[in-house]
Amino acid sequence: MAKSNRNGSWFKEAMSLPETGPALRRYFVNTMFDSTFAVLGIIIGSAMTFDADKGLVIATIITSCVALAISTGTSVYEAENLEQSRRLGEIGRAMLRPVEGTSLGKASKTSAAIIALFNSLAPLMTGTIIVSPFILIEGESLMAAAETAIVLAIALLFVTGFIMGRLSERNPWWKGLRMALVGLVAFFICYIIGGAV
Repeated sequence: MAKSNRNGSWFKEAMSLPETGPALRRYFVNTMFDSTFAVLGIIIGSAMTFDADKGLVIATIITSCVALAISTGTSVYEAENLEQSRRLGEIGRAMLRPVEGTSLGKASKTSAAIIALFNSLAPLMTGTIIVSPFILIEGESLMAAAETAIVLAIALLFVTGFIMGRLSERNPWWKGLRMALVGLVAFFICYIIGGAV
């Protein structure tokens, strides 16, 4: 029981570190944005073709988002762990003693793990939302599901931009609209490329 309380204490200390909150928001929003574009490209390249296969489209979206979750989670953990180690080294030199084994050191490691875990959830959330039309809409033609998924992707970009605007204390509606417009431009460019190939 004491161990559980202690782990809870490390979690609270990790969340109270000044760098944890901003890094959580920054990485999560950026990864949500990137993974939405990645899935949008998959839909254009696989679902909007004349010989599209529903099972293949679903499998491609799911496996791509899982791969993105593992990749981004790992890269963010390594990057944050490096930054936290450098920060602890600076604190240790200032205090003339190592701090890695202290509560601050353990909280810093927990912070890196929390940031990486939440970041890895972004592609999974994106994939779950955008793949849902392909699972829920019945019928042989995938066009209705693909069109619905594209609308969801653009809406997700708008929400991501809106959140970015709120976090940066700028006009969230304008930021959301800009992100949605970028998504529409990307859609048309990819659609033209897909039709030309």
